[in-house]
Amino acid sequence: MRQAGPVSDADQSHPHAATVRRLEQSSGKLAAAAITRMDQQLPWYRAMPPENRSWIGLVAQAGIAAFTEWFRHPETPQAISTDVFGTAPRELTRAITLRQTVEMVRTTIEVVETAVDEIAAPGQEEALRSALLVYAREIAFATAQVYAQAAEARGAWDARLESLVVNAVVSGEADEGDLSRAAALGWSSPDHVTVLLGSAPNGDSELTVEAIRRAARYAKLQVLTGVLGKRLVVITGGSDDPLAAAKSLIGPFASGPVVAGPVVGDLRAATRSAQAAAAGLRACAAWPDAPRPVLADDLLPERAMAGDPVARTLLVEEIYRPLQQSGAALLETLSVYLEQASSLEGAARMLFVHPNTVRYRLRRVTDVTGWPPSDVRSAFTLRIALMLGRLADGEQRV
Repeated sequence: MRQAGPVSDADQSHPHAATVRRLEQSSGKLAAAAITRMDQQLPWYRAMPPENRSWIGLVAQAGIAAFTEWFRHPETPQAISTDVFGTAPRELTRAITLRQTVEMVRTTIEVVETAVDEIAAPGQEEALRSALLVYAREIAFATAQVYAQAAEARGAWDARLESLVVNAVVSGEADEGDLSRAAALGWSSPDHVTVLLGSAPNGDSELTVEAIRRAARYAKLQVLTGVLGKRLVVITGGSDDPLAAAKSLIGPFASGPVVAGPVVGDLRAATRSAQAAAAGLRACAAWPDAPRPVLADDLLPERAMAGDPVARTLLVEEIYRPLQQSGAALLETLSVYLEQASSLEGAARMLFVHPNTVRYRLRRVTDVTGWPPSDVRSAFTLRIALMLGRLADGEQRV
């Protein structure tokens, strides 16, 4: 902002030189009057801390000084946003809303407008009033520009912050710092967290991310999301049903499989969900008819065959070991039943028992494992679990 100096020859030749001088001499008094009126009429101004009120005072003073300079040289392009708002720190746009800034500007303009008859030289009142009207329009545009730029800067910073959190979760490097970054983005640490993985659509990744956020708002879910390479990653919180969460957010994903990892308790544990979803996404090629979306746990057989050690461990520890601990009869009956093409009668003949006994034992298998042997997909999972369990037993005996 240019400072007022001695009256030059150019100022003397100004058509409203007298008004310019009087405006310069009154700028301090006008700024003080504007601050007084804000204190009287704007409750939010009175409630602000002293530091912010002092910055607002500087902005009001700079606005009046910028109007004086603009009135002196109306033909010269002026960067009004720099002249007026350049005196305030960037943090002020966070502390003061756009609506409050508009009220501040309006109050300052009104103060100057009520003093026009007193400030203007005789016969120049209308010229000063007309100039103030034009300047008010320019300052309104400048205000909108300042807040738009601040919003863009915050959006870009938030996007980088969100990308860091998502990448840390996927790579298994999430720490307390990432929890703080997530909190800064509005993540409120929900109890149920799930990671979704799928292919990102071609085009602008920012549009994809915004589409995920819109879908999340509609579904009342919290999300942290980003495009990592060709993958779209969505960390979702607020639902204990990962399949339902995936269905509500699946729209922005590109065609192809979308895998939902298991539900975990917090963002730190989300790495486990992300790793399961990534393993499931790699293994989806082995199950062409997999539903979309699909749970990572429904892909345990394919994941195990693809070399995922977590899937192998889960199949052994959650299916084979509980059956083993429930007695040899259950393991033997399940094995024979699966070998006999899921025939109750065939299994009964091989075991020399009544078909009802086989039926009862298979119900017990379902109770113990959660996988019904009569279902084709479950039977496949159980078969892989038996194979891996026997291999694990064999390794222990060697």
